[in-house]
Amino acid sequence: MSDKRSDLSRRRFISTSLAGIAAAGLTGLGPRLADAQEEAAEKTEATPGEGAAAEGAEKAEADIIYRDLGKTGIRLPIVSMGAMNSDNPELVKGSYDMGARHFDTASLYAFGRNEQMVGKVIKEMGVRDKVVIGTKERLFGRGSLSDADARAKFIKLAEGSLKRLQTDYVDIVYIHSVGSAGELDDQASFDAMNQLKQDGKARATGVSTHQNMTEIINRVVEEDLCDVVLTSMNVSLADDADFLEAIDRAAAKGIGLLAMKTQAGGRQLPNQDAFAQYESSTMQTAMLKWVLRHESITTAIPGYTNYEHMNEDLSVMRNLEYTEDEKRFLADNELKLGLGFCHQCRLCVASCPYGVDVPTLMRTHMYAAQYSNFRQARAALDEIPPDRGIRVCGSCETCTAKCSNWVDIAYRIEDLKLMYA
Repeated sequence: MSDKRSDLSRRRFISTSLAGIAAAGLTGLGPRLADAQEEAAEKTEATPGEGAAAEGAEKAEADIIYRDLGKTGIRLPIVSMGAMNSDNPELVKGSYDMGARHFDTASLYAFGRNEQMVGKVIKEMGVRDKVVIGTKERLFGRGSLSDADARAKFIKLAEGSLKRLQTDYVDIVYIHSVGSAGELDDQASFDAMNQLKQDGKARATGVSTHQNMTEIINRVVEEDLCDVVLTSMNVSLADDADFLEAIDRAAAKGIGLLAMKTQAGGRQLPNQDAFAQYESSTMQTAMLKWVLRHESITTAIPGYTNYEHMNEDLSVMRNLEYTEDEKRFLADNELKLGLGFCHQCRLCVASCPYGVDVPTLMRTHMYAAQYSNFRQARAALDEIPPDRGIRVCGSCETCTAKCSNWVDIAYRIEDLKLMYA
């Protein structure tokens, strides 16, 4: 949105957001959102009666769809805030005022500053008892640590998150970015999370994953490893029957399920020409609704970095019925090709003569090119050993790695070379 919008007073922002949603019929917001909100603001300022406005806000909150997060005892609106890409405290405030109650972050996001932002806003608002905070920890260099040292280190990382979040407990603590079922064999992290839960420093335990999701979810269910799973899920997985079955099986078992990457990696889609006939808001709300119409998913955590996108995403909390334009978009035969979403299946690695970690490079490209989150892109890039990273790609004039789905690997590798090689 325009710079003029960014310095709205919080009071005016609340009123315009609520009025904008009402004007949109709660089914999605069009491209003239800023103008509509300006008009609504003028009407709000010209009309007395704060009591009526408060009553309207309460009614709007009552209309929000809630679901239970497995057997955790936590109940959430179906859309939450993924805070990873945002550095604007006003978006956290605005999200809360519009009905969001879950805020997802991690110790690695912006090197801890994302947690600091979320924690500061929640404390200043005085709503800690009304929100659900989830954060994630990842043990690097695990192989050199004994089990006891690994447990102690995980707990220390989590306690660092508590300090940054300015809270005595988090509602969900995760093992961050589990990439394979084999990683679930490391009992030390689970023992540490269970200790945090026992000590009252966490209400629920979980894993987050955007690779080998089916395998990981099934393993969590079979061994009852944790309370919740945060998984990548979007319409590009519509034909993956095994994954969708794993989601339903986990929900039936009482595992709470949260969805990320719901809009296929951000609003800057890699093949935008394929969708020139659709409004961006139509595509975003359609994809988010597709995820949430799977009732096994408790809540989605889309990331947004401005008020317009916040309004688009949070409007879905109240109505999951598709509009005609959303139906047309989801029925488009070019959908999966246009989204070009990397499933992190790792089948492409065998097609690279140097064994480069192509999936992590594709994730790096998503963070940089689609999210414009260059700190997270750098963090992903730093996960890769030097002999399997982007500099190795300089040995090839043309990338020969092939995707078994719809990702143009060569194009994205060339992009990354320009940025990092």
